[in-house]
Amino acid sequence: MDLHSELSFADSLKSEQRTAFYERHKPVAVAMILIVFLLPIVGVFVAGLSGGALGLIVSVAGYFLAPFVVLKLCEVLGS
Repeated sequence: MDLHSELSFADSLKSEQRTAFYERHKPVAVAMILIVFLLPIVGVFVAGLSGGALGLIVSVAGYFLAPFVVLKLCEVLGS
């Protein structure tokens, strides 16, 4: 499975593409693990239950969107 810069947004949401991306980009995977677990906790401390819910939503969205965003940024920046 080749991850190239022509990855569409819909393709980036597929489980196979996301798994392949995180396997090839270990530092991004580690960062996303930390974000997914810590952001809801930080949200609870900062804004209570609503902050925890918002932290959960943002962290899950980040997990799904990170492969697309990182690949597009690399394409734009020429890396």
